[in-house]
Amino acid sequence: MKKLVIYLMFAMALVPSFGQSCYWVFFTDKQGTTFDPYSYFDAKAIERYQKNGADLYDISNYPLNSDYVGQVDALATEEVGCSRWLNAVAVMATHDQVVRIEQLPFVIRVQRIGGDMQLAAYSSNSASDYSESSEPSDLPKLTDQVVRMQGNLFRDKGIDGKGMRIAVFDGGFPRVNTHAAFKHLRDNHRILDTWNFPNKKADVYGWNSHGLSTLSCITGIVGNQQLGLATGAEFLLYRTEVELEPFKEEVWWMQAVERADKHGANIISSSLGYGKERYWTKDMDGKSYVAKAGNMAAKKGILVCCSAGNEADTKEWKTIVTPSDADSVLCVGGIEMRLDRYRHISFSSYGPSADGRLKPNVSAFGHVYAAANSGDKAVSTVYGTSFSCPLTAGFAACAWQTMPDKTAMEMFDLIQKSADLYPYYDYALGYGVPQASYFVDKPRAIKPTFVLRETKDSVEVHLLEPTEFATIFYNKQRPDGTLVKYSSIDLKNVHPQDCLQFYKGSLDSCRLNVCYNGFTLSYRLSDKDWQRMRLERAEFVAKPHPDPSTVGFTPDNNYTMTTQYNRDDSDLVPSNWGSNAKYDADFYLQYGDRLPFGVSGVKAWSPSFHMGYRLLRAFGKAYRLGMGLEWNESFINYPEDQYNTIDQVIGLPTAATYDLKRLTQHQLALEIFQRIRFVPGGLMSKGVNWDLGAFVGWNFANNYLLKQSVANTSRYSAYSEVTTEYKVLHSVNDYRFVWGITTRFSYDIVGLYGRFTMPMTFTKDGCTAAIPMFEAGIELAF
Repeated sequence: MKKLVIYLMFAMALVPSFGQSCYWVFFTDKQGTTFDPYSYFDAKAIERYQKNGADLYDISNYPLNSDYVGQVDALATEEVGCSRWLNAVAVMATHDQVVRIEQLPFVIRVQRIGGDMQLAAYSSNSASDYSESSEPSDLPKLTDQVVRMQGNLFRDKGIDGKGMRIAVFDGGFPRVNTHAAFKHLRDNHRILDTWNFPNKKADVYGWNSHGLSTLSCITGIVGNQQLGLATGAEFLLYRTEVELEPFKEEVWWMQAVERADKHGANIISSSLGYGKERYWTKDMDGKSYVAKAGNMAAKKGILVCCSAGNEADTKEWKTIVTPSDADSVLCVGGIEMRLDRYRHISFSSYGPSADGRLKPNVSAFGHVYAAANSGDKAVSTVYGTSFSCPLTAGFAACAWQTMPDKTAMEMFDLIQKSADLYPYYDYALGYGVPQASYFVDKPRAIKPTFVLRETKDSVEVHLLEPTEFATIFYNKQRPDGTLVKYSSIDLKNVHPQDCLQFYKGSLDSCRLNVCYNGFTLSYRLSDKDWQRMRLERAEFVAKPHPDPSTVGFTPDNNYTMTTQYNRDDSDLVPSNWGSNAKYDADFYLQYGDRLPFGVSGVKAWSPSFHMGYRLLRAFGKAYRLGMGLEWNESFINYPEDQYNTIDQVIGLPTAATYDLKRLTQHQLALEIFQRIRFVPGGLMSKGVNWDLGAFVGWNFANNYLLKQSVANTSRYSAYSEVTTEYKVLHSVNDYRFVWGITTRFSYDIVGLYGRFTMPMTFTKDGCTAAIPMFEAGIELAF
């Protein structure tokens, strides 16, 4: 027993060093390798390279040195995959294996992979089969999600993405080989390549149905509904995501980008992103390896579209996710499914990137109709920036078809300029929703919709025409282009005499940008006003100077105002508390069975109840140390007619007089533990965790419920009757001090726990170990 206890105590320190993780192993060179791009690349890829001025013979395209890979594989536990672009192999390895790999002469460095790919879907509604329209039509009806991007203008011109090749990365594509939404793809053989990176095979038609839905937002036609714009494009389908692989998805995403490059993709649509589960907000600066891969793909002529993420309501995460943080990746946010209103959808992640760059770049519907997995004709409404991304990818394919000579980065810039807020932008919507008219119609002058009128101390916004409803966007922009504040305001019943007023003193050195109905005006303080405001600043600050995000100014007060979002610098600071933050807390309940070893005659079920609170401190995303305080009550039940070892311990006479029925213990305990997270995720984002800890406690009340045999003599009879009574005895020899080991294995809020307890008996002769206890049960942690 002593050896067992020592082993359990030291296991806390030893476990992290023996655990396996996924690592990139970077090589010094590609010595001895050869490469023929004309036999490696698809003809479409070669055409794309030449059009974009990219180098077919760039060293990044050369294969890895097979001898280097072989030597690393011999030392590692498992090879996950290779990357030509990184000149690296990804392996699963222990700490000791990594130390040996680092000593190889051709290895530059070994770096742990710290990401977990997440599907950027928010939620979904129940699916239903489509119904054919009673109205005769040769073409399916465009859904609002593509009408919002003026998709009718593309279709009127016969533009459907023909000649474009789109790679889609996702967690699986069930029913894509049977669903009605993709019949036009199957009939015309326009799914050109598939690969399942987790399973290393071509079959992708299963697993997570997320890919079924995202693909339909690019190209789907279900009955009389057209869900996406690029119905004439060609497709490459790559499965890169699984449910419980916290590290390997990053490798598979890298491999999918390289395979897309090889097979001639023009566009990548990836509704996947690394975020709060494995990274910190500060890491969203475009320097992750998947972000670097996105930038490299752009250099090779591929337009990469990625979802911004669904973290707007997450207090410990105040930005987008990678790889959408990459400078050359088109990051797509989400708006509500409405044609009569312009609203940021509540969950869509806000920018900017961690280093202050504009993100998201554009937006599209984050609530859409999509193909569903419940049947081959099923559609459903789904939520998430997962779906704004493929809508934009389909739009990009059509836009590129109108300008086939443009490079990927030229298209990136043109898609931003086509958006309906451009040149205005903010960190909620980017430049707004891309519009087809930019690519199919002659540029038209934008009609002014408001004027800015200057008074001595303020700038006023006056609409030129009365309107029942208006959405006005404004921001305050620093000289370096970053935003100190931005807001969106809904107005009702507005007349030209009404105004929104900005006090000049609130602008400081910032430029005020205001946008309404596609028209933007800017204002900056004159040098004279700037000097005056500086001199009068003390007096000015003393005056009230709200902006329209909180107060509207109007002569007649005849309009109403609602603020959609109103954000400033303080909204960029993530909370230090949360499941994926620096600190976390658990309130937990446990219910289990407590069995004492070495005690004869214990009943099969002796329940125990625990209630407690834990505080945790993160040391990296996968490792935490914590401290907990709990109260527990335990019941150890015994057969009533047996004389037990506990009877002897507490000094009871023979069973003829007393016998123990139940021992009840009340305990207060303090625990110190470590938590290792294997996989993030879950309803509360707690993930899959293993805890191991030690505790000390104090039994402040031990109650013994005893059976007592009593002889009763009846006054009316000549015989005596023996009856049974129960009494509670407070033991003189209480077990006051306890210590032990705890372990837990949990997924999100549900878990299993085990507990080894060693009570200590205090007598006049000193302290001795009493009967050890083992307990196991279930846990709920919130």
